[in-house]
Amino acid sequence: MSTSPQMPTPSVAMTQFPVTSRYNGIATATLQSPDGRIIIYLTRRFVPSPDRFALLQLHTVTQGERLDNITAQYLGDPTAFWRICDANNAMRPDELTETQGRKIRITLPEGIPLPTNA
Repeated sequence: MSTSPQMPTPSVAMTQFPVTSRYNGIATATLQSPDGRIIIYLTRRFVPSPDRFALLQLHTVTQGERLDNITAQYLGDPTAFWRICDANNAMRPDELTETQGRKIRITLPEGIPLPTNA
């Protein structure tokens, strides 16, 4: 009687990505393959709901605009384009600039509310 080998349960550790990375705080997991190799991978990152972002303003897309340039203009970092994608529920960054006239939400980072007048 032969039994099939059991796949080990993945172990989980936190990542060391920069605070500006979309992967900051996402856990890594390891899995040992049947031949003994250790495979390290990122666990799934769930895209936050757009209602978790406080709207600062809307940007209207013009012909030929690129998301990295829009992101640099508003956030000061073209590599932070993923923040605008999250705020607009976009899975593909290019979809935000494909249509001239589209309104793109420019927001505060996830979970940070707009200041209230004291």
